[in-house]
Amino acid sequence: MSFVILDKEHLNPFILRVAEKRQVVAPVHQGHNRYAFEKVQSADRIAIQYIPTILPPKKYYAPQHETLIEYDIRRGQKAQMVVEYEPLVLFGVHTCDLAGIQCLNVVFSDRPKDFNYLFRKNKMIILGLECNDYCDSYASCALMGNHLPKGGYDLFFTDLDDCFIIHVLTESGRCLIGDMNFIRPAEAEHVKALDALRARKREIFHNEVDVERNEIPLLFDRGFDHPVWEEIGNRCLSCGNCTNVCPTCYCFDVMDVPNLDLMTGRRVRVWDSCQNEPFAKIASGESFRAKRSDRKRHRFYRKFKYHNDRFARFYCTGCGRCSRTCMAKINLKETISALKKDSR
Repeated sequence: MSFVILDKEHLNPFILRVAEKRQVVAPVHQGHNRYAFEKVQSADRIAIQYIPTILPPKKYYAPQHETLIEYDIRRGQKAQMVVEYEPLVLFGVHTCDLAGIQCLNVVFSDRPKDFNYLFRKNKMIILGLECNDYCDSYASCALMGNHLPKGGYDLFFTDLDDCFIIHVLTESGRCLIGDMNFIRPAEAEHVKALDALRARKREIFHNEVDVERNEIPLLFDRGFDHPVWEEIGNRCLSCGNCTNVCPTCYCFDVMDVPNLDLMTGRRVRVWDSCQNEPFAKIASGESFRAKRSDRKRHRFYRKFKYHNDRFARFYCTGCGRCSRTCMAKINLKETISALKKDSR
C-alpha cells in the first residue's frame, strides 16, 4: 500500500499541474449550502468540505443527454454509432459517490454491456476525498457501509489538518503525480495519524437507523404490503427529483430526433425516472405501476432488494440526496425505520 503527502499549500499547484494534462472536475460551492461538480482550472473554487453535490458524478459517466447514433437516409439506411466522451479527472469524490460509480460499473458491465458507458469510464481518473465527519443529518453512509473507503479510485485524499495523505491505488494515479516534486513519501507519523482518524470515525459514524445492515433484506422480504408505501405514496409529487439526484439510478429513454430536412438526425439517450407516471405505461394505455405508492415501493426495492438479489450489493450509497431534495419531505431513513418498527 503506497501513501504520499501533499501539503495544503501545494493543493493549487497540484490542480494546476493536473489541469495541464486533462480537464479537472471538482465540487464547487453554488450558494445556499449547495454544491455541484464543475470544471475548474485551479483550486480557488474547489470546496474541500461539502455536503453531497446536487447531482452526483454519474452525470459524467451517463450524461443526461447523449447521442448514440447519427443517421442519414439520403443514400440508403446509413447510421453511424457515436461515443461522446471527454477525458476527465474527477477530484474530491466522496466515498458515497465512489460507491455509486462502482454500482453503475457493475450494472453497465452486465449483459448486454453498455459500451458507451464503459468506454467513457475508461477515460476517467478518480481522485477520492474522505469525509472526516458527517456531512449533515440526511446521510446514512454508515448503515450502507460507505463511510470508509473501499476502492473505486485512483488516488484517495484524506485531510490531516496541515496536509493531505494520499493513497495511491492505481498506475493511472501513480503516473498522474509522478513528475510532481512537491509530493513526498508519507512518513510513519502520517500513517499513524490516518489510523487514528479512522479509529475516531468508527466512533463518530454509526448506524443512522435502528437497523443492522444484514437485517435490511429481511425487512424488504416481509415489507411488500407494508402500509408505509401507501403513506409515502400519498405524499409523493412524482417529480422524479429522488431518481435524478441518486448516484445509482440509471433508467433512460431512447428517442429519435430528426433534423429539419427529415433525412438526417440523431438517436439520443436521455435520463428517465421510474417515479414518472408514463414510465411503466404500455401501448394499450395500461400501467404496471399507476399508483404513486407502487412507484415509491418500486424505487425502494430497486435500492435494497432487486439489485441485492442479483449483484449482492445495495444500490443505496447513503448519500442522503433523495431525502435532501424531496419536496414532499419523504425521508429514506424514516421509511426504513417504519419497516423495522412494524416487523418486530
